[in-house]
Amino acid sequence: MRPSTDALIVIDVQNDFCEGGALAVSGGSEVVAPINALMAEFPVVVLSQDWHPADHASFASQHPGRAPFQMIDMPYGPQVLWPDHCVQGRSGAAFHPDLDADRAQMIVRKGFRRGIDSYSAFFENDHTTPTGLDGYLRARGVSRLTFVGLALDFCVQFSAVDAAKAGFRAEVRQDLCRAIDLDGSLAGARAAMAAAGVALI
Repeated sequence: MRPSTDALIVIDVQNDFCEGGALAVSGGSEVVAPINALMAEFPVVVLSQDWHPADHASFASQHPGRAPFQMIDMPYGPQVLWPDHCVQGRSGAAFHPDLDADRAQMIVRKGFRRGIDSYSAFFENDHTTPTGLDGYLRARGVSRLTFVGLALDFCVQFSAVDAAKAGFRAEVRQDLCRAIDLDGSLAGARAAMAAAGVALI
């Protein structure tokens, strides 16, 4: 067992991000079993969960004439338009059925505000509206975070960078992540994480 100061942060291992889902990440389900095994090493386990209303502003379906994966400008900055995914209460938003979600002590739901997306488990995409995860981890005495999950170049990246900026020691297990790699987003994500001081292992 790792020290009490260590936490495993499992990002968005949900049906819609796995094979057959609305926003499937290639090989997404491959990370489930090894993540389950890794949970046993950590005294603190947190899951994040995309939790969108059906009319979320990041959905291409809410922007007539727009298609998934196009970019638009939102009040908080550039936004990728996504296929409808991880809608609250629907099967796509549920954790992968083989994920040992019962091992988690906290589940952080994000992206539930209609008008703003949330990649990071720490902040909405305005980079100022907190999810509460920072306070929870500090109250638990956690200082070092290991990130795994989906997708490496979006929600994992944003979460790990925010963690490093907040003063946590942050590392990403790349073998336990999968990426979308949208127009070079994977290379950009690795560069951004390295620049923020995130350890890529």
